[in-house]
Amino acid sequence: MKKRASAHWQGGIKDGKGRISTQSGALKDQPYGFNTRFEDQPGTNPEELIGAAHAGCFSMALSKELEERGMLAESIDTQAEVWLEKEDGGFRISAVHLSLRARIPGADRDKFEEAVEKAKTGCPVSKLLNAEISLQVTLDA
Repeated sequence: MKKRASAHWQGGIKDGKGRISTQSGALKDQPYGFNTRFEDQPGTNPEELIGAAHAGCFSMALSKELEERGMLAESIDTQAEVWLEKEDGGFRISAVHLSLRARIPGADRDKFEEAVEKAKTGCPVSKLLNAEISLQVTLDA
């Protein structure tokens, strides 16, 4: 399976502008630039998109792991915070912090924690990232 996305950029790093699109059309010519990445201006940026991808991937992986352990989530809500840090003359994504709130009626706590850890290390986006991944978990049973 292959998925595609594209980016178009014009201009210099600080005054330039770009647009990001995805194969599905979920993003179509979404603007991004220096100001949306480093100055918190409206628009998207690569780190935000990686955070969304990681939160979505982890949530789906957790659903699978729970199901394999005989549990069904009523809801799984995951937020991802992505750290972009200056390092050795450049930048790198150094860490991602996932915050999970899951509602699973009748959950077995030990099996739940096992599923969470397996999803954290096993989701494809986690495997892709060369970053520290931390996780805060809230279980509503």
